[in-house]
Amino acid sequence: MPVPYMIVDDEELGRENLRLAMAAHADWTLVAECGSANAARTALASSEPDLIFLDIHMPGESGLALARDLSRMREPPLIVFFTSHSGHAVDAFEVHALDYLLKPLNDERLAQAVERARRMLQLRQREAYGAALRDFLRSGEAKHATHLNVRSIGRIEQIPAADILWAESAGNYVDLHLATRSVLHRVTLGHLESLLGTEAYLRVHRGTIVRRDQIGSLAVDHDGYYRLTLRCGSIVRVSERHVGAVKACMQ
Repeated sequence: MPVPYMIVDDEELGRENLRLAMAAHADWTLVAECGSANAARTALASSEPDLIFLDIHMPGESGLALARDLSRMREPPLIVFFTSHSGHAVDAFEVHALDYLLKPLNDERLAQAVERARRMLQLRQREAYGAALRDFLRSGEAKHATHLNVRSIGRIEQIPAADILWAESAGNYVDLHLATRSVLHRVTLGHLESLLGTEAYLRVHRGTIVRRDQIGSLAVDHDGYYRLTLRCGSIVRVSERHVGAVKACMQ
């Protein structure tokens, strides 16, 4: 069966471009095309899309207001946000494992978003997605994150912040080291540090943060570099810049 989707964008040209681009994905069918959040609510009363392409900045009511209403559902439709803004706005989507498209539309990026949505629907991840969406919409309320929403191969996994023993940069990702495994999360280390908070985590190197209660012993190796042994058994490098902070934490 074709997968139903909806477009919500106040710009007619934007809706048309997306509709034409989605024609390349024959197993998806457009059930409604709306120019406002209010029109989308009316359309949702008579249709049940599995995916909504939602513009954030619209005259009157924003796309986020509509997303907030949808997030109250136990299994809301998946949302791919449309935005003209990069930087911190995009960081927020990635931190919460949500998908987005930057304007102007890029066909390759659209194909990636559609494929991610397909996998999430196949794996019945709408309930997990709903939790991630609610976290995103509440993200400005909490001082620090209590858990992270990590997306991989169509799944969204909620990882408690307290389970992260240490983390290190890995290109465009960070490698979250847990007690029995590690997980890649698409976020910068600096953003992760601000989410977790410096009260519980300590920067020991430009590419590494560790949980303070994991700090064990500090030693200098034969090459003159500082090495920190964590209580979990991992050994991480400590830069000269952060040695003092590590020593102070050990007192």
